Amino acid sequence: MSEKGEVDLTGAKQNTGVWLVKVPKYLSQQWEKATGRGEVGRLRICKKGNQGKAEVSFTLNEELTVYGGVESKTVSAPREHPFTMQTVGGQTLAVFTETSSDKIALDGVVVQRAECRPAVNESYMRLKKLQIEESAKPIRLSQQLQSPVTNNYKPVANHTYNLEYERKKKEEGKRARADKQQVLDMLFSAFEKHQYYNIKDLVDITKQPVVYLKEILRDIGVYNVKGTHKNTWELRPEYRHYQGEEKTDE
Repeated sequence: MSEKGEVDLTGAKQNTGVWLVKVPKYLSQQWEKATGRGEVGRLRICKKGNQGKAEVSFTLNEELTVYGGVESKTVSAPREHPFTMQTVGGQTLAVFTETSSDKIALDGVVVQRAECRPAVNESYMRLKKLQIEESAKPIRLSQQLQSPVTNNYKPVANHTYNLEYERKKKEEGKRARADKQQVLDMLFSAFEKHQYYNIKDLVDITKQPVVYLKEILRDIGVYNVKGTHKNTWELRPEYRHYQGEEKTDE
């Protein structure tokens, strides 16, 4: 239903009463087969006596009684459908329609509820049997192909991101852990040239596994999480000794 626009309340002004009727699924399916605005059936309403309750029944058009099922099986759907009448129950129910121009119109207020049920006869029993066979039919069936299936999608032996992950994993495996003091010497030598390094550069310099290298860096370095040198490592103040600084103790 559209969220904008005015609602045509002509139906409310005319005090149009409508019936809300629940029908079997197969009956609505048969109605959809009616060509154009053809007749789908006849509705009969009659009263017994002056104060008798109304008896309502629907008769399906004979042309719409052919019901198709699995493996091209067909049965004749029931034609006679008596109504079970129900009260609205103090509820306020209304029927709206939406036109092609997104205009909403009130068709009327529900004044009667009913349930349309098929008459239990031989036609109905054959219909139920066919519906049970339909529900038991497997959704997926194996089928022998006479020719290869061709489409635009070809299977990929391995995706790019998997290849990249395997490459990095092999490189990590090739990097043998060096002695810690040897790694420290390489790190101090690197930090004498530059104050800040990202982890990738330090891995290239030391040729050490990332996990092992970070363990050593945590002992001597500080990782910057913000600022101009975000995501880089630098030495702790007590270890800093950069080229160009004034040397003491000489």
